[in-house]
Amino acid sequence: MTPSSPRAQQHATRAAFFIPGFATAAWAPMVPYAKAKAGLSDASLGAVLLCLGLGSLLAMPLAGALTGRLGCRRVMVITCAMMLCALPLLVLAPSPLALGAALFVFGAGVGALDCAMNMQAVAVERDAGRPMMSGFHAFYSIGGFVGAGCMTGLLIVGTPLWMAALASVTALLLVAVLAAPHWRPQRILHEGPLLALPHGVVLFIGVLAFVVFLGEGSMLDWSAVFLAEVRQVPRDQAGAGFAVFTLAMTAMRLFGDGIVERLGRTRTIVIGGITAAAGFGLATLVPSFPVALTGYLLVGLGCANIVPALFSMAGQQRVMPESIAITAVTTLGYAGILAGPAAIGALAHATSLGFAFLCVAALLLGVAASARSLARRLP
Repeated sequence: MTPSSPRAQQHATRAAFFIPGFATAAWAPMVPYAKAKAGLSDASLGAVLLCLGLGSLLAMPLAGALTGRLGCRRVMVITCAMMLCALPLLVLAPSPLALGAALFVFGAGVGALDCAMNMQAVAVERDAGRPMMSGFHAFYSIGGFVGAGCMTGLLIVGTPLWMAALASVTALLLVAVLAAPHWRPQRILHEGPLLALPHGVVLFIGVLAFVVFLGEGSMLDWSAVFLAEVRQVPRDQAGAGFAVFTLAMTAMRLFGDGIVERLGRTRTIVIGGITAAAGFGLATLVPSFPVALTGYLLVGLGCANIVPALFSMAGQQRVMPESIAITAVTTLGYAGILAGPAAIGALAHATSLGFAFLCVAALLLGVAASARSLARRLP
């Protein structure tokens, strides 16, 4: 096979990020239908939904090991197929057990693809010799907008649920077929075990990723609750906070590569952490809906380019093999999304939701303060 051009590999990497963003967002409008089909209560739905996160967390380390031995392309094709096969089953599952199993496979596909595509992105960025990671991550967000919009639109016009799910799978399959020939086939060979616990600078990067993903997860699950219950915003308007956050993050990532090229990754993390912390503080301390939206805007702008910069740094370090390092950062970051909202809830129950948000702001200031120390540990 003729080697792909650098530009083709870059476009294919953007497509790889678009696919899981679309798929996970397309699942969101299906949740009420799947709940009814499987006969779940609110409490049992929460338990079943944990299968998605469990599948992702268990699959990520395995994906990193396999990518090191098989190459990005093979693992991305396999995991993409897993995800797309599971997506229609989510709306056809007739029982809680069947839905849990489908969610586990779907989550495993998403999580493993996430690991492999970030390894692909690090390699493509390195070959390009310039920052590209923020732009790649922007396409995950774009996929989310398109996936949620398309699925919601199909359901609004009365498309049967199974047909809407099949249409989404068909569209993503077409994207994957076009992109897969340009995913990198090279194996990432290294001495030592396939799996290893993160240590040194890799653990440092992973903890910072955990904090930033925790902040993003708290916005997803708690921003609307804060606006509705603390700021007394009408419930039908409370979702505006997360919408503003998401739009700001996506827009900032589209410009992020130029920002990183101009400022460098260290300054990008410092400024991003301070900006995001200021956003949480503003939204929490000033009792105004417009000011809260401004704060959420700042959180989105600040968080946008920190995680892409951390992934690039994980590919830059030499303490651990690249495949293991990126897997560790991905897994710890995803753990932040899963564990963060629960921790926020427990802290809010013990104190207040506002205090919990201020704690997130303090953690993000810690990320900013750690950036220069991290940079000194890299070659």
